[in-house]
Amino acid sequence: MTPQGDETSDLVHVPLRDIVAALDGELRTAEIPDYPPAMNGLQVANRGSVRRVAVAVDASRAAITEAAITGANLLIVHHGLFWGGAQPLTGVPYEKFRTLFGADMAVYSTHLPLDAHPTLGNNVRLAQELGLEPSGGFARYKTVDIGVSGEANIPSEWLLTRVQTFAAQYGGTVRSSVAVDGRTTRRWAICTGGGASSETLREARERDIDTLIVGEGPHHTTVEAVEHDICVIYAGHYATETLGVQALGAWLENRFALPWSFLHLPTGS
Repeated sequence: MTPQGDETSDLVHVPLRDIVAALDGELRTAEIPDYPPAMNGLQVANRGSVRRVAVAVDASRAAITEAAITGANLLIVHHGLFWGGAQPLTGVPYEKFRTLFGADMAVYSTHLPLDAHPTLGNNVRLAQELGLEPSGGFARYKTVDIGVSGEANIPSEWLLTRVQTFAAQYGGTVRSSVAVDGRTTRRWAICTGGGASSETLREARERDIDTLIVGEGPHHTTVEAVEHDICVIYAGHYATETLGVQALGAWLENRFALPWSFLHLPTGS
């Protein structure tokens, strides 16, 4: 990551269209299905060139403000501007767009395309952080496996400790659906973000997954996990989705020599 305040940063000017084309191609933005509010791809344009990039999990007002402070004029996020659907540009939405336009800042959002990416994605990167080697997919959405899965022969207590160590870096609070003392993880799966659901737990049962690592999930998923003796490790929605945008920042630096910074703005979830 190029440090903020690098005097050479303003010498780099890359056409926005080239960056968008590269991201769309690498992430298969047009091919990966997603929920309509995700609106993957370029959400806000700028005047046409990029000198510095900021990456963040959420397109929050804080992220936009911090990106402007760093001098970035491209913000890449996992959760974009339009999750709430159409709304009037008043109050906070107005402030967001006023800051974006004032800083000539473009916004690029990538949700499931980033989750599912085989090398830059949140799921595969989290597996690597935990010392796990994926051998298959998990959490299929329409035509695409969003998560990853694999085999191991490790104490679940050891894995839980690894998750706790990782999550602590990003403000995540970790909990487990069942006690891990004496358990062994043999078949695991990861689905970052809101990865615990009746559907993912059903898939885990069908595939004999004994340990499922997610960001968060509704209360009933813990009940279901206990009833079916599945160890679900909840590591925090935000924490589990920090790795993909950072990987994209590094990828853009390698591809275009663009300086970038990660905006760490934990949400507590």
